Amino acid sequence: MSKSNAFGRSRSGRGVRGGIPSPFAQRHGVCLRCACILRCGAAVEAHRPCAILAGVSSQTPPSPQPSPSPQPSPSSQPSPPERGDFIREIVAADLRDGRHQTVVTRFPPEPNGYLHIGHAKSICLNFGIAREFGGRCHLRFDDTNPMKEEQEYIDAIETDVRWLGFDWGEHLYFASDYFERLYEWAVHLIRTGKAYVDDLSAEQIREYRGTLTEPGRASPWRDRPAEESLDLFERMRAGELPDGARVLRARIDMASGNINLRDPILYRIVHAEHPRTGDAWCIYPTYDFAHGQSDAIEGITHSICTLEFSDHRPLYDWLIENLPVPSRPRQYEFARLNLTHTVLSKRVLLRLVNEGHVRGWDDPRMPTISALRRRGFPAEGIRGFAALIGVAKSDNVVEVGMLEHAVRDVLNRTALRRFAVLDPLKVVIEGYPDGQVEELEVVNNPEDPSAGTRRVPFTRELWIERDDFMEDPPRKFFRLAPGREVRLRSAYFVTCREVVKDDEGRVVELRCTYDPATRGGAAPDGRRVKGTLHWLSAAHAVPTEVRLYDYLFRSPHPGSDGRELFDDLDPDSETVLRGCFVEPCLAELPVGETVQFERLGYFCPDPDSAPGALVINRTLTLKDTWAKLQKQGRQDSA
Repeated sequence: MSKSNAFGRSRSGRGVRGGIPSPFAQRHGVCLRCACILRCGAAVEAHRPCAILAGVSSQTPPSPQPSPSPQPSPSSQPSPPERGDFIREIVAADLRDGRHQTVVTRFPPEPNGYLHIGHAKSICLNFGIAREFGGRCHLRFDDTNPMKEEQEYIDAIETDVRWLGFDWGEHLYFASDYFERLYEWAVHLIRTGKAYVDDLSAEQIREYRGTLTEPGRASPWRDRPAEESLDLFERMRAGELPDGARVLRARIDMASGNINLRDPILYRIVHAEHPRTGDAWCIYPTYDFAHGQSDAIEGITHSICTLEFSDHRPLYDWLIENLPVPSRPRQYEFARLNLTHTVLSKRVLLRLVNEGHVRGWDDPRMPTISALRRRGFPAEGIRGFAALIGVAKSDNVVEVGMLEHAVRDVLNRTALRRFAVLDPLKVVIEGYPDGQVEELEVVNNPEDPSAGTRRVPFTRELWIERDDFMEDPPRKFFRLAPGREVRLRSAYFVTCREVVKDDEGRVVELRCTYDPATRGGAAPDGRRVKGTLHWLSAAHAVPTEVRLYDYLFRSPHPGSDGRELFDDLDPDSETVLRGCFVEPCLAELPVGETVQFERLGYFCPDPDSAPGALVINRTLTLKDTWAKLQKQGRQDSA
């Protein structure tokens, strides 16, 4: 199946950029504001108001019970895309055939950690489908394990979903909202002979379950009378039994080829404080029991999850069929996101945090949404990446360069340009008046004329990058060298006349002359120079600490070939530079705003910044390896 590519064509081969005005212009056949797929001219026109669609409500009204959704008339029903991924095709067919009048999806995280880039793909898919087909998407926390869940994670997840540009409105739910009803349904299963209380220990249950090649064995308590199981289940709820003493299991088939159907556990005893219900409960439903029934309570039409849950679908369906649920949702699976140089396992991410390999969940080297935000990735770039990689039925590994490409694509259009010097070398302009300060006009973003210009101070003493000077340069080095003339961006042509060194022979200062007639960076006589350098006034530059980041794992496939996963950690994934300088205006740059340091890359302020102690993170370099490879492949196939 052909895919949307990086050159602005849709999967059907038709251009989609049409007349969408900047900043909503698309390059991947998708709306980067809301991750909807644009397949036709009508779809393009429909996404002109995406600035409004992407708006985030400031309210977060929790609603303990789902409110009924309005049923749109056929005339108000949005037209589905001409073609899309297989899940969108299912949704379109269900609407067309009248199986559903309204699409209702959900994003159901467990609040036991921070969301990562893989969750971002699911968020974009579920909220995107709901928006695209005129439905709604719920945010539901599957908070059924009080041992691992915290309010901190709930708050962080809400922040991340909103930051990505999606709003659940009044449809914020928790599985714990349904604990009483789930308990009643568990009682129903016991009374109908579909569940029983088991006395086996967790270890014994694993032993009795069997293997993929051997059938399981029935528990000695499998035929326990329903009345006895009901009494024990009530005692479990009353707190009379310790953790692990008994569990409630479904009575399905111990010989099933699907281990998930071998009398799975539905309830277990956990004496722990729950972040929302406190100590009101000491028995908790398992994920498998709570998940599908929560979908049914909320009227979810399409329960979309990743492939690892495909073996759980028969249990999902069995429970729906054997309980008096108000609706009958269906589960659909898609391939989870796997990225090179990246691990998305919550267990591994938690270990990275707990063992001190990173500063925390939002360390810029982490793949969490909060970390990407701290690093300076724009939400629009992450949405664009999710749409660019599409939705597949089988697992694969995506090059992390695709994510970086999607982010650069946004930042190149939106990031203001600024000057910064990371490894400073002093330049003294001979002949320039001592004490004079000129305010030179510099373009903010050549990609966006509406960004305007700014004034940058120019003085006799400047900083340039040490790498921009070589005393004995090779043939193709066009930057500053003894006797060579170069352009200082938006300033003057300068020529190096003298090199000053310290006692150890290290270059510490360059003395240059300048041509006053070249003010602004152009020579009246038409002469040209090959090198253009960025610079800063030494008297006005703001000292800063700059943190450069590389991949946390050196190997594209961490832990492969039998290696210990943490052996692939790169000890040099963070480099801290001190003694750097930036433009004066950057001292007031708010956290969350990313700029381009000309010739260096994209950077943003870090929350560790304090008055007089600016800290800047490198978001990405300017180099786009993935785009270069894509272009090369396009040329090779021409």
